[in-house]
Amino acid sequence: MKLYGIANCSTVKKARDWLAAHNIAVEFQDFKKLGLSCTTAQNWLQQRDWNELINRKGLTWRGLSEEQKLLTQDNTSALALMTDKTSVIKRPLLEQDGKLLCIGFDAAVYAEIFKVKVLT
Repeated sequence: MKLYGIANCSTVKKARDWLAAHNIAVEFQDFKKLGLSCTTAQNWLQQRDWNELINRKGLTWRGLSEEQKLLTQDNTSALALMTDKTSVIKRPLLEQDGKLLCIGFDAAVYAEIFKVKVLT
């Protein structure tokens, strides 16, 4: 199981804290430090629409020129953007054996994935 993101991202921190609190070990890949392979990004784009993977609310997207934003229209252009500016990717991304399980963090979704009983 792998968790992709950026270590100082508040949503990634929430996911990592949740995983630690439930004693769930995952490999963390900080794509700000280690980058993101083209193969991994292509795999995600085969599983999910590029619009789900690009964070249009984040600072990286907002910092792009209007031309760059308009050029991001399909998997090919999204792939180029995602591998060039990894901070534009929604995070965290939870993956197991190449299968993308979750984009972003939602405690209820994680509880379902990991079969953790949620107390109400």
